[in-house]
Amino acid sequence: MKFVLFAANGLRVARDLGMLSLAAIVAGCATKPVPVVVQAAPAPVAVIPLPVAPPPVMAKAPEPAVALPKLVSQAGTPKDYRRDAAAHLYQRLQDRIYQGKLPPLLHAVGVLQVDIDRQGAVTEVRWMRAPQHAPEVMAEIERSVRAAAPYPAPVRMGGVTYTDTWLWHKTGRFQLDTLSEGQL
Repeated sequence: MKFVLFAANGLRVARDLGMLSLAAIVAGCATKPVPVVVQAAPAPVAVIPLPVAPPPVMAKAPEPAVALPKLVSQAGTPKDYRRDAAAHLYQRLQDRIYQGKLPPLLHAVGVLQVDIDRQGAVTEVRWMRAPQHAPEVMAEIERSVRAAAPYPAPVRMGGVTYTDTWLWHKTGRFQLDTLSEGQL
């Protein structure tokens, strides 16, 4: 048995009933399509701003406290600083300074280099000419130099290495060449 179908373009198409039946059976065996549930977008929620405290103001961390030196030297060269250091040593060791002109023969003469940092601390002591025949004098000079710290801070140089000559009398008193009153 033949059926006549009309196509979309208006033409007639004859189909066999058997084919049509088979197509119907196959269509019936197919799985049913899953219904698609279309959900509407959620309605916008009104946002009510809550009162918020302003963020805490973070104070800048304080800079580490750098103690300003009490004694300051405006010397621009190590030679100029040597005079300030010698005056400082004379002030700290007043009772050990030999007064007047030194005798012609001294117990010891030593040339010492001293490193001073920007705060006036002694960072190193080096002998350029050590009185090795008098090790007790060497030890006493080094101890005296370190004990006199802090020295005037060399603010214009940031740090300094200065050299001075120690003129040591047999009594244990001394003069520094920078401030010496000379020899007889």
